[in-house]
Amino acid sequence: MPEVIFPGPEGRLEGRFQPPIRPRAPVAMILHPHPQAGGTMNNRIVQALYQTFAKRGFATLRFNFRGVGKSQGTFDNGIGELSDAASALDWVQSIHKEASTTWIAGFSFGAWIGMQLLMRRPEIKGFISIAPPANLYDFTFLAPCPSSGIIIQGENDEVATPPATQKLVDKLRTQRHITIHHDTIPGANHFFEHEMTPLMGSVDRYLDMRLAGDR
Repeated sequence: MPEVIFPGPEGRLEGRFQPPIRPRAPVAMILHPHPQAGGTMNNRIVQALYQTFAKRGFATLRFNFRGVGKSQGTFDNGIGELSDAASALDWVQSIHKEASTTWIAGFSFGAWIGMQLLMRRPEIKGFISIAPPANLYDFTFLAPCPSSGIIIQGENDEVATPPATQKLVDKLRTQRHITIHHDTIPGANHFFEHEMTPLMGSVDRYLDMRLAGDR
């Protein structure tokens, strides 16, 4: 997984990039949790998502938001981080122009940023949002949500509370022409400390289902 440095809105951004294995392979970008709570691209859920997409042959990028690791700039309460994500996606697309489609995956704060990005980028056709903090951030921008995806929640999540997530899922499911899947992982807290296997099992089952027609 080669280290990459690419331009962002506030200077250089640091990432890890797995090149695609075939010419028209899709793109996947993985977004990490809150920088001020220790979130980085080396978070274990972010790494697991990265490995899952890379194994499936995607052009896969994970990167550090501004002010994290070697990425330049300072934390910007989500506004600048959304710009970082847009720049990161621009960079992947600049070196893999023939991508058939794009996926976005994020954990916690990264899920919030990712779902904002898919509102702005029509090429994003699928998303995986793990523990989106619907009780902490405003998700009303998803009106309407343009893509189908899955939202995965820990049953005992003490940060992104299950009732708030359920409310978000219920709202998105009222929309036509998209399908929102929702999995709850029994016993899991916000960090899925002992539930990585069922968490990633949920991700893999969803990708198997969505990608079945693409092979």
